[in-house]
Amino acid sequence: MRPPIPLAQARNLPFWRRPITLLFVIAAVMPVAFSTWSALLNNFVIEVANFDGADIGLLHTVREIPGFFAIGVIALIMFIREQVLGLVALVMLGVATALTAQFPTMGGILTITMLSSIGFHYFETVNQSLQLQWIDKARAPQMLGWIMAGGSAATLLAYILIVMTWETFDLSYNFVYMASGGVTALVGLFCLFAYPQFESPNPQLKTFVLRKRYWLYYALQFMSGARRQIFVVFAGFMMVEKFGFAVHEITALFLINLIANMILAPLMGRIVMVFGERRALAFEYIGLIIVFLAYGGVYFFGWGVLLASILYIIDHLFFALALALKTYFQKIADPRDIAPTAAVAFTINHIAAVFLPVLLGFLWLASPVGVFILAAGMAGVSLALALMIPRDPTPGNETVFTRPFAATA
Repeated sequence: MRPPIPLAQARNLPFWRRPITLLFVIAAVMPVAFSTWSALLNNFVIEVANFDGADIGLLHTVREIPGFFAIGVIALIMFIREQVLGLVALVMLGVATALTAQFPTMGGILTITMLSSIGFHYFETVNQSLQLQWIDKARAPQMLGWIMAGGSAATLLAYILIVMTWETFDLSYNFVYMASGGVTALVGLFCLFAYPQFESPNPQLKTFVLRKRYWLYYALQFMSGARRQIFVVFAGFMMVEKFGFAVHEITALFLINLIANMILAPLMGRIVMVFGERRALAFEYIGLIIVFLAYGGVYFFGWGVLLASILYIIDHLFFALALALKTYFQKIADPRDIAPTAAVAFTINHIAAVFLPVLLGFLWLASPVGVFILAAGMAGVSLALALMIPRDPTPGNETVFTRPFAATA
């Protein structure tokens, strides 16, 4: 095996083999499988397996279980380099996505979803860690915005193909899942063998890390996971169940989201860089309170499909500001803590994700409006937490309640 290359020397490599290029490539190819799976999911499970709100809640609870156990990454990186682990997980995601339509029963869908979810969550845990280790703090907000835009651009191409060909060529779920998952798996294998191993300047701790001074970051991650479930599970399900969106229509909505992300994600990075994490996150959570209350109005008052579509797009755009959470942690963290804390934070992020979908699935059967009112309350809690971030977060100045002393455990 070739010896790893220090990051400082990686700039001498051809541009396509540098660390930042690898981050762009894997950020672009992961959503080809995951976003295609998401775009087709609601129609697939309703048409093929007759899912209702409780069933979709159970599916997403199962999907989030591997995220809850993302802490297992800490044990794996004792034996496997982070970069290798991330790429193997990416290949696993691709293969499982490709096989999705081969198991059109409740048990089959839950099983293949669990396997693809292991790949997705372990990849994302390692990917976030590598981003914070390989990108300089001064450039991180805008560079993360550009990486998000790159992922949106690659997914945009996949969605355009679905919209243009789904009805024209009468495509099957099996064909689309095979194609998107296959592309992700093949590119993951290419990256595994074509790129050298990169050595970060700060060796990572390979033990469980849970520091008292990171408590606000943990709390924000927990609430972020709860908020994400409302959008991922129920916003898209509403568009299919209530408004009867077909595959090409829901995919067209995803297309609009992607185009907006391509344009605005770098701008969001710039906003975080200029205004800071506190203001950026406060803006996001105020916006989410309004969006979730409006979702409830759509269901209760029947305000119509156009407003629901607009809200869906706005809701999705706020995800771009999630990069502020990453840069907040990067500013307050001991550089050695990034890998183990990424795993811990991913687990915390998924605590709510394990129980919320199935519980809210039953609430959805009784009152869809109640789900969105509860979501607005969650966004309010997130807003209160975001306002505890100091103007200039640093080690020892992690919250507005601390003073800028030297960092301690």
